[in-house]
Amino acid sequence: MIHFNNENDFQLSSPQKYERWINQIILSEKHRLGEINYVFCDDDFLLKINQDYLNHDTYTDIITFDYRVGRELFSDIYISTDRVKENAEKFGVSFENELNRVMAHGILHLCGYGDATDAEKRIMREKENEKIDMFHVEH
Repeated sequence: MIHFNNENDFQLSSPQKYERWINQIILSEKHRLGEINYVFCDDDFLLKINQDYLNHDTYTDIITFDYRVGRELFSDIYISTDRVKENAEKFGVSFENELNRVMAHGILHLCGYGDATDAEKRIMREKENEKIDMFHVEH
């Protein structure tokens, strides 16, 4: 099951479409859906989580807590819509495109993809683009 929660005034458009898309990402990576909780929040909310749980004192666009059991995915994924908006402007893409990139990014981490090295970042970006392309395909 996939849940979309808000700690700010952001509302996800077409949650059912996002739910189908996320399920397709998970299946395409040969994993199973357990329970995924997306929490949309502002910069300050996510900064506090970053400080309290990861000992990082920086703003970030996403934090993914991984509770998977084998190939079954369970997670709380926090996304700062402030960061998504700023990054969309910075990279010259739409808010929706950047939001999709970040949402897919969290799932890809759960599927075992990292982003610590340049090689991992390159693979992660390729996978993000592949999954974003899936968003516009009706299943």
